[in-house]
Amino acid sequence: MSDDRILISGGGIGGLSAALGLARQGIRSLVLERASELGEIGAGIQLGPNAFHAFDYLGIGEAARSAAVYVDKLLLMDAMSAEEICSIPLDGPFRERFGNPYAVVHRGELHGVMLRGCQENPLIELHTDSEVIGYTHSENGVEASLANGSRLRGRALIGADGLWSKVRQQMVGDGMPRVTGHTTYRSVIPYDQMPEDLRFNAATLWAGPKCHLVHYPLSGWKMFNLVVTYHNHAPEPVAGAPVSHEEVMQGFEHIHPRAQQIIKIGKDWKKWVLCDREPVMEWTDGAVALLGDAAHPMMQYLAQGACMAMEDSVILSVECGQTPDDLPGALRRYQDRRRLRTARIQLQAREVGDHIYHPTGAHAALRNQIMRAKTPSQWYDVIDWIYAAEDVVSVTQTAERSSVNA
Repeated sequence: MSDDRILISGGGIGGLSAALGLARQGIRSLVLERASELGEIGAGIQLGPNAFHAFDYLGIGEAARSAAVYVDKLLLMDAMSAEEICSIPLDGPFRERFGNPYAVVHRGELHGVMLRGCQENPLIELHTDSEVIGYTHSENGVEASLANGSRLRGRALIGADGLWSKVRQQMVGDGMPRVTGHTTYRSVIPYDQMPEDLRFNAATLWAGPKCHLVHYPLSGWKMFNLVVTYHNHAPEPVAGAPVSHEEVMQGFEHIHPRAQQIIKIGKDWKKWVLCDREPVMEWTDGAVALLGDAAHPMMQYLAQGACMAMEDSVILSVECGQTPDDLPGALRRYQDRRRLRTARIQLQAREVGDHIYHPTGAHAALRNQIMRAKTPSQWYDVIDWIYAAEDVVSVTQTAERSSVNA
């Protein structure tokens, strides 16, 4: 009775979106989450138009739109002079160009939207306290080994278990993630504590020497998300460790007081030492495939980690739906369609961090000059490769036409 389902390791945004996508194709799945309850750690994430294309396909478009805050622009500030470098308007021309808006959302609220979608779908089963630690191929699919000693069978296994994926460890065997030396500190600021002159309706980034700050409104303007990053050559991975205010300020003592004041009002700071991995060309093994951060973990500098996981889920589910009797073939086609796009995001995110957000001196002055000179239309051309998401748009439009014809 259970062998006809696809097993999904990980109940985060990637795992739940994979389950929703497979259900769209009439395919049963079992999501296996290692934690004792399903939830997300962290605060805000940014959603490009490509995320909204995926939401619509996954059947949660309306709910996701209701949870989001729609910012007016992407704003880049100079953290040393407190002057605006440039801004990219996200108004009508942007939406017309890319077919959807740009927004920000609390990670927990978005995960909640996806979780409710899964709980309401009879094709999706959710198990907690169920960490997948390995797999073996069976005659008709895959058998997953769990940390509690149990074994579960399925037609396929999707490793959506993040940066430290046990499924990837067995499949790819590339060891520890690459430690980037960039340390990110996160806080959430109540709306009324944010300086009034900085309550921008924008995804705002302050770029400075070896550091940057990001802030934007969340949860119906009840709070501001604050993320500050310092390239301090941290040698070891850290995830969500509480830190003192004094430690956070050490990396930002050299920036303009106007930018500093945002950090000074932050509370309950937690830190992450950013890690990624080298892109790989193979992330399938028969009826086993990786998805999201398990397949292509990336730095945060293009704000595309969650978006790529959702794009993965759309393409994976479409391929599985096209050949449900040949899931290894479907998973390989999914991999082939996704690997170069995600590799480009991985590598470009590194470049943006080093050469756009963190330079100093002449390098920073040249950045400012070049970026100020661009018109909105020119900016749209620059970012088109990220947000146009032609593969996902094509799938979504085909699905919409099929629904109309039906």
